Amino acid sequence: MEGVLTPEIWIAVSEKTKIPELRRTTRDEPDYDKLMRGRLEILARHHLKLSDIQNVIGSLKPLPGARDFLDELRALAQVIILSDTFEQFAAPLLKQLNRPTLFCHKLIVENDRIVDYQLRIADQKRKTVAALKQLNYNVISAGDSYNDTGMLLEANAGFLIHAPDNVKKDFPQFKAVESHADLLRLIKKELGNR
Repeated sequence: MEGVLTPEIWIAVSEKTKIPELRRTTRDEPDYDKLMRGRLEILARHHLKLSDIQNVIGSLKPLPGARDFLDELRALAQVIILSDTFEQFAAPLLKQLNRPTLFCHKLIVENDRIVDYQLRIADQKRKTVAALKQLNYNVISAGDSYNDTGMLLEANAGFLIHAPDNVKKDFPQFKAVESHADLLRLIKKELGNR
């Protein structure tokens, strides 16, 4: 979701709070637990609450063209967004995207303080794609970060969109595009081959 359809939430929080360490995302750190443990420590040190983050999220808009892209894609195929975001973060952005299906994680919150996080399941993106394939679905996936590459490898076809150079360099087997229009063309071509 983030970086593909919506802005990166943690980068937006970093910019609003002027805490540069919060700029790190799965584009920079492949180890999600290490990334999240670091974020939790930073939030605690700076006394940032869930409501502070939700206020930032409430000011965000989807990336240009994201809603039109999703609407057109949903007219062609079933769409599921697999994300390492959290239920408590996603709602305002999902509303602006016409409420697509989202599979993501949960935050553990006590008195407005984020104290931990709970994965839906470990490696949920890749395992969800594998489960869909077990149900005889052909799966086309797209993502932008290290945490998407397992899903892309598992899918029948996988593409990178808006990916940084380091991810493109480490995974040259995936076609990389920079626009929703180009991604839609690749998906339509893939659907036409089935």
